[in-house]
Amino acid sequence: MKKYLLLFIIAIFAMSCSKKVEVKGKITGGSPLERIEFIEASGVATLPLANIGMKNDGTFAGSFEAPKNGMYVISYGGKQNLVYLKGGQNLEISGNGATFPSEYVITGDAKKNNDFFTASQKYLADYAQKVNMNELMTKDEATFVKGIQKVETDINKNIDENAKKFSPDSEVIKWKQNDIKSTLLSIMGQYEMMKKQMSGAPSFKVAKVFTDYENKLQENKDDMVKENPAYRSYLLSKMSPDFQKYAEAKSKAKTDVTTSELFSQFLKDKKEFSQLTKDYLLAFVMAQSDIHPGTPAKTMEKIKKIIDEDIKDATIKKDLVQIQLAVNGLKIGEVAPDASLIKQDGKAYKLSENKGKPYMIAFYASWNPYIGEATVPILKEVVNFYKSKMNFVFVNVDDTKDQFVKTSNSLLKGIAGTNVYAEGGLNSDIAKKYGVYAFKLPNFIIIDKDGKVASRSFVNLGEQELVEILDKQTGLSAPKVAPQAQMQPGLNIDPSAAQQAPQPANPQPAPTK
Repeated sequence: MKKYLLLFIIAIFAMSCSKKVEVKGKITGGSPLERIEFIEASGVATLPLANIGMKNDGTFAGSFEAPKNGMYVISYGGKQNLVYLKGGQNLEISGNGATFPSEYVITGDAKKNNDFFTASQKYLADYAQKVNMNELMTKDEATFVKGIQKVETDINKNIDENAKKFSPDSEVIKWKQNDIKSTLLSIMGQYEMMKKQMSGAPSFKVAKVFTDYENKLQENKDDMVKENPAYRSYLLSKMSPDFQKYAEAKSKAKTDVTTSELFSQFLKDKKEFSQLTKDYLLAFVMAQSDIHPGTPAKTMEKIKKIIDEDIKDATIKKDLVQIQLAVNGLKIGEVAPDASLIKQDGKAYKLSENKGKPYMIAFYASWNPYIGEATVPILKEVVNFYKSKMNFVFVNVDDTKDQFVKTSNSLLKGIAGTNVYAEGGLNSDIAKKYGVYAFKLPNFIIIDKDGKVASRSFVNLGEQELVEILDKQTGLSAPKVAPQAQMQPGLNIDPSAAQQAPQPANPQPAPTK
């Protein structure tokens, strides 16, 4: 009996410590070409944690590791919404293809928290239509503060009512309260900026009643900076004028200084902020300013040094490294990671088999809508021109090996190269090592004859930089390729897009006309 009791206790402990979220559901009228993604809403990287495919009948299932309990963005068909998730939960979510995920129904053990969240969001949408924020912004500071305090009181009353009705976990209630505080602080920031402009006095300061309430809203600073990207944006907007002056003074004699370097130095004198707050703000600025496709190697080294020396939080460090890998690819000159892949006949294949000859790795998936119409025709030309001097490895990241076989046989028929499958698709070992995500498909990387990385990752075979690298590795000289020969039209892999604070389907209180 004691043995079984011990096993039961161990099982319960394992469940409570698990970070895995099991997802299943159905989207009526959904398209198998669309994917469902989950992204941590409060994280720094804001990279997809899961990319889940859908069957022809609209059903889907998958799982992912949730870094922490909190809000997650669910994305489908170009639309986004928020869901509250905890590690170890089963999320059962459904909806209609025309409105999902703007509208959804959740069952299972994630239901009560998300019923609370949905009801709170609906109240906010209705409440925003009743508050004349434009008129409130014209009032004197004391009247404005009273008006904002009333908004907070009204919304918190609704939060309390929804808490009694749905019995959510205390942490989701706290998140919603902090979310409201972040929104109100942003509105107060706009008011202060407007008043300063109207005064025409650079030394303008708001009254004590204003700053006292502003400070009261920030009593949980560290929690808010961890949970709310909107609060980080508020802090950055508050310090923006001082940073602009600092940057102008420090960069006068330098031409190659980066925004990240300047902001890192600027923060070191800010004693009023905790190290955690500094880490989040610096990470935000780095991702916005200096981590983007085509970042020069010299700048990338500077960014790496700042991450290593100035960012103290281990999770934020890890997230920034992931952003760099996703956006820029592996470091040029380092040994290309090997990975176990599978051929159509089931035999194992390793990238290291190409050593002694340069090769291109091309990642692709059948559900990418542009691969057949835009990628394959140009890929044929590239392969035919360079195949005498280099190898080509086509890595499929579909959900199943069967789909890989069908896709490679149809799309890549007649194209010289090695067709292999990455077991696990976008969750495969090779996808993680090379920073491959859905928004970067198709994706192309060049490896030299010594097995070292020779290029950043590309999504456009027509880029002149890529053509020059291919020429250098093969000793050939390619004819001019049209720069518009893009593999995924409209693709945006700029981290500034990834770093935007995710917005719920229902807006927060905003100015009404």
